[in-house]
Amino acid sequence: MIGRLLQVELLKIRRKGLWFLTFLGPLGVVALQIVNYGVRRDYLLQQSDDHWLYYLSNVSSFTPLALVLGIAILTSLMTSIENETKAWKQLLALPVSKWSVYLSKFTVLIGLLLTASIVLAIASLALGLALDLDGKIPYGALLEYSFYPFFASLPLLALHLWLAAVIEHQGVVMTSGIISVILTFMAYYLPDWMIWKWPTLQNDWQEPLFSALLGLAVGIAVYVFGMIDFVRRDVK
Repeated sequence: MIGRLLQVELLKIRRKGLWFLTFLGPLGVVALQIVNYGVRRDYLLQQSDDHWLYYLSNVSSFTPLALVLGIAILTSLMTSIENETKAWKQLLALPVSKWSVYLSKFTVLIGLLLTASIVLAIASLALGLALDLDGKIPYGALLEYSFYPFFASLPLLALHLWLAAVIEHQGVVMTSGIISVILTFMAYYLPDWMIWKWPTLQNDWQEPLFSALLGLAVGIAVYVFGMIDFVRRDVK
């Protein structure tokens, strides 16, 4: 059952251009560093003795905003077909359970974001090599900056999927996404307990892994809450 639902969702996102957006986000983040280093390479190389780590920190400074904006757009588009055509009843009239429909959408979204993280890691490494940065490649930091924000943003993914699934008006869903982007942009001023700060990997403990693990745990909890609420609601 889940396998067939996943196939249906993958077919839908091909028509909606979600794969294009999935690749556009990480490639856009890396492209900003092409411009950055192309304009002031000498200045940037003077800022730190560890050229690779400084370069990766520059890439990661744009990753949270791109990730949160991507989550808002992808979750809205993922449910837009059912909301626009009022097809929830027809979909759930099939011999499928509500929780399996919700799970299939969440699984596809996780796959898209994980793909974006992989593309970010590969593109960051490729550009760093092209820039001929001095020193050894910090593969640990590369993986950390590429994948930790993904795990830290899972609560936002679960939250926005829930909103997109239960709120018919997509304008409200996109507004919530814009608010999330603004809050992430202001993450430095937010307390550590707010989920919009976690994708930046900033916390009082100076430990990015803490943000990633907290995001994973809370993300699962928010997903379960959203799924239960979706299952209990009457479909319009």
